[in-house]
Amino acid sequence: MVSSLLRRPAAASVLSLIGVLAFYVLIGGVDLGTLFGAASWVNYAARIGIVALPVGLLMISGEIDISIGAMIPAGAMTTAIISGHYELPIIFGMIGALCVGVIVGTINGVLAVRTNVPTLIITLATLVGMQGVVLAGSKLLTGSASVPLTAPEWAKTIFGQLMFDGAHQVVIIWWLIFAIIFWFILHQSRFGNWIYAIGGDRESARNAGIPVDRITIFLFIGTASAASFVGMCHAMLFNSAQVSGGMNDIFNIIVSVVVGGVLLLGGFGSVPGIFIGSLTFAIVNKGIDFTAIDRNWSNLIIGVMLLVAVGMNESFRKLALNAVTSKGLKFKQNAPQGAANGQSAQ
Repeated sequence: MVSSLLRRPAAASVLSLIGVLAFYVLIGGVDLGTLFGAASWVNYAARIGIVALPVGLLMISGEIDISIGAMIPAGAMTTAIISGHYELPIIFGMIGALCVGVIVGTINGVLAVRTNVPTLIITLATLVGMQGVVLAGSKLLTGSASVPLTAPEWAKTIFGQLMFDGAHQVVIIWWLIFAIIFWFILHQSRFGNWIYAIGGDRESARNAGIPVDRITIFLFIGTASAASFVGMCHAMLFNSAQVSGGMNDIFNIIVSVVVGGVLLLGGFGSVPGIFIGSLTFAIVNKGIDFTAIDRNWSNLIIGVMLLVAVGMNESFRKLALNAVTSKGLKFKQNAPQGAANGQSAQ
């Protein structure tokens, strides 16, 4: 049973979470009841988790997108400019933010499938370009790098409201909804099998009739649109948008995905693992405030956690491959002679 659990892609994320909690309890003296009752790390986990889900699927397919760091403020600023500065109905601001995500994601996807340039370079260029577009566009249209927004009550309730004790954000509910949707896509549909196949061997997947280019473009649209959605929600929650909001989340999201058990080379990972990876990173990043540890050590903890997670991911992948190979050899050894020779066994 233990061996079977360790072969799962989410194994690294579960062990990372247990390790972080144990470290905080034993070394940091944290009270788990106080930590689990806090809203700060859950809100942050939802913020990065919504984007980490499509980024995880993209990385499973063997690609990467770092332009998400610019798409979070792009979504927020688009919503604020359209519905705040120009005072158009909030629905236009929401549509505008999602359209920006679709446009940028399509550009990334088309460049990825039509050129031989690595997607790290493509999305780095998009990241820098969108930073310039957001800043210059905001200055040109509003004369400011910060734009106020007052969303109507219905929109704020659905996308930017505080829940329960007034500390938890409604974006947590959206995170759970997105997790269920992406779990179904990756683990219960043929598209998920195609994503794994593309990450395993792109050319073999193409030769097998899988629409590699179309799926790649859709995955890039998903990452950019999810980032724009998060920016839109935060603009409604905080009643304003800034051109630099969300830029620091770029590598935090990617670290969450890797801690969640996704290999950087593709072909291995799971939605439950990505979900737990986002929780783990948020606890490391925000939970240190509940310990006696100096917050300046948080980056060191994150770096060590990332290195350990990468090593565990590769080890668990080898376990899974060895298990599949062993089962295949056992089946051949136990197969009837006629079946082994390619004939039907009666």
